[in-house]
Amino acid sequence: MKTQKEKRKMGPIILGIIAAIIVVLILVVSNIGNNNVKAMNDTVDTVVAELKENFTVTPVDVGDYKKMKIYGIMNFDVEQYDIEGIGNLSIMRMNALNMMQMATVVITPQDKNLPLLSADYMYILSNRKAYLEFYDVVAEKDEAYNSLLTALTAAKEKYNHLEDIQASEAWYADLLTVTTYKAGKPESDADLKGLLIDSLDVYMKHAAQLPLLTEDEKAEKLNITVKYTDGLIEKGGISTDVFKKELGPEETKKFFDNIFFGTAK
Repeated sequence: MKTQKEKRKMGPIILGIIAAIIVVLILVVSNIGNNNVKAMNDTVDTVVAELKENFTVTPVDVGDYKKMKIYGIMNFDVEQYDIEGIGNLSIMRMNALNMMQMATVVITPQDKNLPLLSADYMYILSNRKAYLEFYDVVAEKDEAYNSLLTALTAAKEKYNHLEDIQASEAWYADLLTVTTYKAGKPESDADLKGLLIDSLDVYMKHAAQLPLLTEDEKAEKLNITVKYTDGLIEKGGISTDVFKKELGPEETKKFFDNIFFGTAK
């Protein structure tokens, strides 16, 4: 048996080993987080680049919302753009202690008969989740609109090999039209990015062929959109509830109206 003196000598060695393991784990997590940030930024930056190739995209000053911190650890970088002839584009990039990242892209159409596009891409260490949704915030589903939905459905079929995940039930389910919920690993990043970019390409091509709405039609579309966005404040949503808890309902509505959906522009 080891003497007390020998045990005392082993103490610092054991502590040193534990410290070394902790340092290695921190470095591994940091490296994974840095790679996730690169994957997230690559996807989002490609979205903006694709839009700029097809439309006039103008940055909008978001003021104090440019940098937001939720729960003390979730750091958000917020961007807003005006897409000429389409409507509002908002982008949020979130990093929480380099252990979780999330990118959100929302196109809220105001000038043409298009669905609202919402994409959430989450990176949790070596796991990914991608939510791509189109919302029927339109007054009329005419032939051109239904043709777009058909094309969007066809675009996502290329990615059927990706793992499907189940989305939570929500009060706005009746507004959802074409939806895709996928999971993956780092090796899936290219396909998950492709899913969004291919869908965006379809969206843009159809948008370019659509006529501008009349002022009355724009007002009607805006009312439908606001009913949905106000509903998020009143009835809740996964991401909405996070902001409401930290910012409060009034400040969250102000952020949604002016930046995130741009319905008050």
